[in-house]
Amino acid sequence: MSSTTNIQLLTPQHWKDYELIDCGDFEKLERFGDVILIRPEPQAVWPKSLPEAEWTQKHHIRFKGRSATSGDWLKKNPQTQDRWHISYKNKDASIKFRLGLTSFKHVGIFPEQAVNWDYISESVKSFRTPNPKVLNLFAYTGGASLIAKAAGADTTHVDSIKQVVTWANENQALSELDNIRWVVEDALKFVKRELKRGNKYQGIILDPPAYGHGPKGEKWKLEDHIMEMMRDVVQLLDPKEHFLILNTYSLGFSSVIVENLIRTAFPQVENLEIGELYLQATAGCKLPLGVFGKFRKIK
Repeated sequence: MSSTTNIQLLTPQHWKDYELIDCGDFEKLERFGDVILIRPEPQAVWPKSLPEAEWTQKHHIRFKGRSATSGDWLKKNPQTQDRWHISYKNKDASIKFRLGLTSFKHVGIFPEQAVNWDYISESVKSFRTPNPKVLNLFAYTGGASLIAKAAGADTTHVDSIKQVVTWANENQALSELDNIRWVVEDALKFVKRELKRGNKYQGIILDPPAYGHGPKGEKWKLEDHIMEMMRDVVQLLDPKEHFLILNTYSLGFSSVIVENLIRTAFPQVENLEIGELYLQATAGCKLPLGVFGKFRKIK
């Protein structure tokens, strides 16, 4: 086992339907397709690069919070649609998303995750195993599930919230894909059952929230449960060829913490990469959006 780790700062390279225009003063100005939004961004602690007048002129819809967890979307033009579609394409696969305005400021996609999507599709394409099995945990609206399926994987999508799994299913239809296995369940419980069944996967993706709840009220707190999850998950990996991605968006987590988690759970890890995801604003600044650890083994 090598203790050498490749530490990286990574930003998406293939987006055409997404652009971070500017960020600062705890907000971000971003384009999804033809729609430009202003949303809160707690990481943007520096001043905006563009003048406020330009933000006001450019945007179509702005999110205004009512509380720490919810708010309202204010449209400049009442005719602006609440739902619209965008696409993502890299050298290995192409997928589509239905976006929508939610009361908790999300729109159904985390654009920085395109970095991980590229790693997923590249890994699936490089495996010798036909139709490699990929497990996506805390899978949200399914970007990682879609790209894995589009690249040729037998894909299982697990999330505890039925509404977002339904949303992911819509994205599957939009992407002209089929046969993703949908599971509405607490991720840790699902993993433990898969261990008992003796199942193995060539790819596993984890993008856990800092806090969350399962469908039966199970409580998830990242720092309390992530070590148990990692110890269980690595036992599901095919020893011959595999990849694993751990992505965290928690202000208390660093890439070194992620490295320690992975090396503790999986001492035989090969080709480990850790680092930080960010979005490059057209106006010049970089917006940090979580840390990752990933590794793969190819026969």
